[in-house]
Amino acid sequence: MPSDRHATGFIGLGSQGGPMAERMLAAGFELTVWARRPEAADDLVTKGAHRAASIAELGKRCQHIGVCVVDDAGVEQICTQLLPVMKPGSVLVIHSTILPQTCERLAEEAEARSIAVLDAPVSGGGAGAAAGTLTVMCGGSEETFTKALPVLESFAGKIVLLGPVGSGQRAKIVNNALMAANMGLAHAALSLGETLDIDRAAMADLVTHSSGRSFGFEVYARLPSPTAFVHGGKLLRKDVDLLGAITTPDNALARAANPFLDAALAAMEPAP
Repeated sequence: MPSDRHATGFIGLGSQGGPMAERMLAAGFELTVWARRPEAADDLVTKGAHRAASIAELGKRCQHIGVCVVDDAGVEQICTQLLPVMKPGSVLVIHSTILPQTCERLAEEAEARSIAVLDAPVSGGGAGAAAGTLTVMCGGSEETFTKALPVLESFAGKIVLLGPVGSGQRAKIVNNALMAANMGLAHAALSLGETLDIDRAAMADLVTHSSGRSFGFEVYARLPSPTAFVHGGKLLRKDVDLLGAITTPDNALARAANPFLDAALAAMEPAP
């Protein structure tokens, strides 16, 4: 447990970040939180967390800060306010799934201020966070990883150091694109089964007990239609696009995933 009463901070109290922060608090870490919507922090404050009035206030207080917001722009906006005020020797842990280049750039800025960065995107969703079984994919130095490990262990079941800063993001992007590809292949397989006059439910049950099964197939088989996966589809589309940005848009995983993602998001209104 940290010696500084306000040593641990967390920003990004959404469906996954909120349970992660709650696990940190339950593990005995003194926790300071900040949320763009103040009501998002109310439950944690009731349970004993400290509420920061601003990102800068949280940055000044904490030695370990986790950030779990949606995208690159959000991470950069927050880190622009955190890095100038964080104490030398502090650790900034980026749990968001973003471009590895963003993490590398932030790590360079942080190093100039004697602050360490660990990119540590997570897999397992809100349920995994609440159960303390998240998989955490880390990129950074061995020293930074070791320093952050006690906090990560409060909400994780599997924690892996994959290489320097950015490595965690690259692994997470490939993992999520593979999930999307598996769902895309499930979409194709069940559609083919129907064209061959095989009952969809019977085919889905058969595959889940056979060699063609995967977690992605099982998730897809439970959907009444692809559009029922619109929320998850938006997240997976983002990750498939990130893979395209760091490799090529026409990569094998994207080709497998895109027909399903297009169907899942078909009912969405186009952006203005």
